[in-house]
Amino acid sequence: MAILNRECSQCRRAGDKLMLKGDKCLGPKCPMLKRNFAPGQHGPTARRGKKKSGYGTQLAVKQAAKRMYGLRERQFSNYIVEAEKKTGDSSKTLITFLESRLDNVVYRMGLAKSRIAARQLVSHGHIAVNGEKVDIASYRVRVGEVISVREKKQAKKTMEGMKEALTKIEAPAWIGMDAKTLSGKVLNTPSLDVVPFDAKAIIEFYSR
Repeated sequence: MAILNRECSQCRRAGDKLMLKGDKCLGPKCPMLKRNFAPGQHGPTARRGKKKSGYGTQLAVKQAAKRMYGLRERQFSNYIVEAEKKTGDSSKTLITFLESRLDNVVYRMGLAKSRIAARQLVSHGHIAVNGEKVDIASYRVRVGEVISVREKKQAKKTMEGMKEALTKIEAPAWIGMDAKTLSGKVLNTPSLDVVPFDAKAIIEFYSR
């Protein structure tokens, strides 16, 4: 049971919904509704509103973002290092790197109910980029590329009702969707406002 609820524990620790369990996060069974406190022995008595130091606040933002995208510390810190090497706003570059991951794009398109499920679709060979199978979740999708469910996989049980479901999902503005073909095109780079956390705080945390 502990393994099954690991994602929920991460949301409780972050103090916010990280959308790790898809529809469950939006429904009445979300543990955050009844157990809106940190997990562990002292969770219920811990003061959620206790003022954190600047370091503590930045650490919490970093941890929440890392968990949201399902990344290990080394993976996440590598994105930071790469973003800081680029010219321009490092925080925006970081968001571009994170949001451009293939598993995240598949999730944003509505092809999966969570990033975890999206990663499984990618690793199981369901997804194509520009018509070619790509099974690497961290693949960085570029502007102009088309992401789709491979034709031979569209008949799978996991894809039942997907075309109809996509007509009811509003994808972010930087992705152009075509529900009939189960595909989407990356129109431009995502902006900072597509994420619920302060990317600048993360850059500052690693700059200490």
